[in-house]
Parts: sequence; C-alpha cells; structure tokens
Amino acid sequence: MKISKEKKDKISEQILAFLFAHSPKSLFTFYIAKEIARDDEFVRELLEELKKKGLVSEIKKNSEGVPYQRRTRWKLSDKAYSAYKAASNIN
Repeated sequence: MKISKEKKDKISEQILAFLFAHSPKSLFTFYIAKEIARDDEFVRELLEELKKKGLVSEIKKNSEGVPYQRRTRWKLSDKAYSAYKAASNIN
C-alpha cells in the first residue's frame, strides 16, 4: 500500500506534536508508534526523515551511557521545540 506525501506529512506532524507534548522526555520508537496508532517500522522511517530535516534528535544510549542494542529514543530538536513553543504562545 502506497501512502501519499500529504498523508506522510500529516503523520509526521502528529509525531512532532506528540514529542512536543512529552518534551523534554525522550521516547522509544515503539511507544510513539503505539500512541499515534501506526506501525513501528513506518514510524521509524518517518523519524529518520525528520532527523535528516533536523526536527528530531536520536538518542542511542541509555542514561548510564551504555549503547542500546536494537532500540532508539527520540526527542524534539532544540530548533523544533523553539518553533512549537513560539507557535503555541501565538495561539
């Protein structure tokens, strides 16, 4: 099944809004996927695209500095957080 760019953009906006709501906490891919009711792999692809655009940051180590084997946490980048915060203050 092919998903249009417009729908991917809307789902990406949902991801960013969800990360903003839980900021500064970083969240695992599976948790984000569960909350927005999407497949893990699809959400991971979108998060990778958002990372290339500089909107999210990938965290590959736990709080003790030990690298994750197969998991990744995500959070909004500082640039994206500032933009969301400014937009929420306007409304």
